[in-house]
Amino acid sequence: MEIVHLSAECYPIAKVGGLGDVVGALPKYQNKLGHVAKVVMPAYQTKFMQENEFEVVYDGWAKLGFHNFAVKIFREKTNKLGFDLFLVHIEGLFDRELVYGYHDDTERFLAYQIAVLDWISQWEHRPDVIHCHDHHTGLVPFMAAYCEQFRRLSQIPTVLTIHNAQYQGQFGWDKLHYIPAFDLWKTGQLDWRGSINPLATAIKCAWRVTTVSPSYLDEISFKANGLEDLLAQERSKSFGILNGIDNEVWNPQTDPMLEKNFTTRIVDAGKKANKAALCAVFNLDPEKPLFTFIGRLVGEKGADLLPEIFYNALITYSNQINILVLGSGDSQVEGRLTQLKDAFPGNYNAYIGYNEKLSHQIYAGADFLLMPSRVEPCGLNQMYALRYGTIPIVRRIGGLKDTVVDIGDGGFGVCHDQTSAWDVGHAIGRAYDLYTDAKHVKEIRKFIMQLDHSWDRAAQQYIDIYQV
Repeated sequence: MEIVHLSAECYPIAKVGGLGDVVGALPKYQNKLGHVAKVVMPAYQTKFMQENEFEVVYDGWAKLGFHNFAVKIFREKTNKLGFDLFLVHIEGLFDRELVYGYHDDTERFLAYQIAVLDWISQWEHRPDVIHCHDHHTGLVPFMAAYCEQFRRLSQIPTVLTIHNAQYQGQFGWDKLHYIPAFDLWKTGQLDWRGSINPLATAIKCAWRVTTVSPSYLDEISFKANGLEDLLAQERSKSFGILNGIDNEVWNPQTDPMLEKNFTTRIVDAGKKANKAALCAVFNLDPEKPLFTFIGRLVGEKGADLLPEIFYNALITYSNQINILVLGSGDSQVEGRLTQLKDAFPGNYNAYIGYNEKLSHQIYAGADFLLMPSRVEPCGLNQMYALRYGTIPIVRRIGGLKDTVVDIGDGGFGVCHDQTSAWDVGHAIGRAYDLYTDAKHVKEIRKFIMQLDHSWDRAAQQYIDIYQV
């Protein structure tokens, strides 16, 4: 089976969040199952693009309304990621460093989708599945089915994976002319509540719809930023598949980014060494429990509450705990988290920004990882933490509920029900009490490192979905 994945992100080429991690791993594991999985994504001006070798496989034009854009599609020569990688360069639209955040993002991702379909239309064969990820590729199922110039693709099954239903890519009807010619009787497929909504369009038009965890599929039936009714209508073709993690990248035994590699046999010594190295860099005491947060500093992650949560915890457990933050996002939250460094030197620190290597080091060296999310379709951070013997403190929501069982229920994590300063503070207190029981902590660490959250299972589930 030949599967073409379309996505705005793919690690290590360009990653903003979990979408990049998923698309960077799922195709590799599908290939291991004997299929041919490929990734086609925009060619941002990133370090990966500059440091690797590519060959041009397509040279043409993309027509976006009244504008024509020069298009080149590059293939990475060495197959170093475990799958064929194709990068779509569109002159004037993707010759920039960032993935998102430009005033013309609608035009950028529409042109990308049109260019990809133009290219696939010229193949001598047809792929078995086109797998679209989030709203940035959401018009592909519609255009493949209804646009005249892509008629050859109309019978190719399309699958949509919703990584986060809060972001839908809506734009006004004044840009309808961007979409290649189609029967205007089909305009209703594009509409959702008065605008062209790519995510809603994909939910309507894709042959199958998946979410990144079973619980998230249930949750978006009543909380999906206005798509609740549509998702209920399309529930019969929707499936929840829990994301996996790439055990080859996230492996404490072989991870080159760590101070000391370790297995379950030497988990205490391994974590102690990594914690000592981490604390030395950030002026923290390695003898104290280390609580961490890694991620985007946005409301969905509960990040707006972190300054209050951390202040209260550092006051309550005066000089008895350490806290380390790695993340970026809301500038006000960044500022408040930075200010805490002056108030609690030696017990608190923060790195504002994105640092892949540091994230690996924190997973390996920390004792607890906080995820007080308001929305968490799947969550990968808790799975990385488990793999490295770090105990997650999570809200019972989405994929967090599917992957973490509370210690009070015979499990291995610390769970709470609300994203509130009180709930998270109480959870930190429970974690602190757990830390004082060294024998129990060691048992939990060994257990969680052996939990199987690899992509093997999920990759096969996707193959099954394609064939339903």
